[in-house]
Amino acid sequence: MSNYTVSIAVPSDGPVERDPVMNILALAFSTDPAVRYMFPTADGFLRHFNRLATAMAGSALAAGTAWVADGGAAAALWLAPGVQGDGEAIGALVGEAVAPERQGVLAEVGELMDQFHPTEPHWYLSMIGVDPSRQGQGLGSALLKAGLARCDADGLPAYLESSSPKNVPLYERHGFEVIGLIKPGDHPGLIPMYRAARG
Repeated sequence: MSNYTVSIAVPSDGPVERDPVMNILALAFSTDPAVRYMFPTADGFLRHFNRLATAMAGSALAAGTAWVADGGAAAALWLAPGVQGDGEAIGALVGEAVAPERQGVLAEVGELMDQFHPTEPHWYLSMIGVDPSRQGQGLGSALLKAGLARCDADGLPAYLESSSPKNVPLYERHGFEVIGLIKPGDHPGLIPMYRAARG
């Protein structure tokens, strides 16, 4: 595996530039099963993904908890302890942009996500993605190591939901453990994963 420089946006550095990060994530999530369940057409995905990502974790960009690898080829949006996504904005987007027959399933997904989400202080990896042309080069691992170093420095656990079973082994190599499955109705599923505090 090659080594890549990981630049970390901390508050003293100011906010990470928004558009490049959102563009990377849009490319990375263009084939994500859970996101494409919401927006199955190319047009719907391209029109609504940015709004979804902003509601889920856009606050990380201004808060200094967005991490970028190798000059912008990959990005991770971490939510610090006590910070949450904008559930109201996500609900509004689902109501406006998702097919009515899938809205009930997504409501169940949201309820189950709340059930698995830790209640104690923790770091939440809301989104991580690598430009598809750069996948398989260790960038995701580099971002995970950098983010988890912050978790360990704080002595706090980390949590995420993997939207693809193929990513579970990567997270397991970094200390995450599967703690359940979120898969109501015809939803492709999310895999909640927890990494205990270290240090």
